[in-house]
Amino acid sequence: MTSPLFQPTRRQLLTVAGAVGLTLTVPRAVLAAADKKLRIGYQKSSTLITIVKAQGTLQKQLADQGITVSWHEFTNGQPLLEALNVGAIDLSADVADTVPLFAQAAGAALTYYARETPAPSAQAIIVKEDSPIRSVADLKGRKVGFARAAGAHFLVIAALEQAGVPLADIQQAYLTPADGRAAFGNGSIDAWAIWDPFYAATQQHERVRVLIDGRDGLADYARYYLASTPYAENNPKVVNQVFDALRTAGLWAKQNPDDAASLLAPVWGLDKTIIVAANKRRSYDVRSVSLENLDRQQQIADVFLVNKLLPRRIVTRDATIWQLGT
Repeated sequence: MTSPLFQPTRRQLLTVAGAVGLTLTVPRAVLAAADKKLRIGYQKSSTLITIVKAQGTLQKQLADQGITVSWHEFTNGQPLLEALNVGAIDLSADVADTVPLFAQAAGAALTYYARETPAPSAQAIIVKEDSPIRSVADLKGRKVGFARAAGAHFLVIAALEQAGVPLADIQQAYLTPADGRAAFGNGSIDAWAIWDPFYAATQQHERVRVLIDGRDGLADYARYYLASTPYAENNPKVVNQVFDALRTAGLWAKQNPDDAASLLAPVWGLDKTIIVAANKRRSYDVRSVSLENLDRQQQIADVFLVNKLLPRRIVTRDATIWQLGT
């Protein structure tokens, strides 16, 4: 049984394939074993992979081995992992902790190869500064925007549960970050659950108030990197090199926040001050994935199952974890 959140239509699959220059008639095994090519998918919030791409060190290392790298941007984590599942890309940049759960529920052959340690303050539920909403409990009956299946979705559920408000008691508006930004700006939603750098950008341009973020154990907001399992099995050296590049980029970003913001600003089209604010809230601490990490994933999966977002119960410890140095 596949998840409706991870079950692309034929048109969506053609769009994904077309975006990376593939056809759907190419067998997955052929795609995964394609020699001398590495296709990396990412989204705008994929800070470390953006740094790696901009600095060019990984590309040079792999070019010396005769491997070319191509980069493919996606609007959010869901289509990114869909592309990984159908063999349109080989590795994904980071996605919120919620997103891989739907891939696992759909039976996708994906492998966790890295994670960023939690950054719970990097996502929040915000309202306009002059809003009458003063607490999470005040969201009852209100329209709240967030991306479906994103980390922000879990934050909304967890915050409402803590406040004793059933999810059904709010008006849920599923919005991409771009659509959410517009809806929040024109007042068509009462509150918005969003993550950095979109969160920091809104704080810069709007007079907003934070209702709650993920701290105090509410929502960890760890981010995970995934690979196509066939690709990881066939290209272990490359996966290790990408891991090392991400870890190096994370250390550099934290040790050189101004330089990191200067590098990212023209790429993202954002003011440096926005990027500095966003980067302060992200850990950028890249580590291997452990079974203990997947226990927290299990808690999220169980919450999503209760709220009828996952189609079936999954056992997160059944997921494939990359062993660094393999």
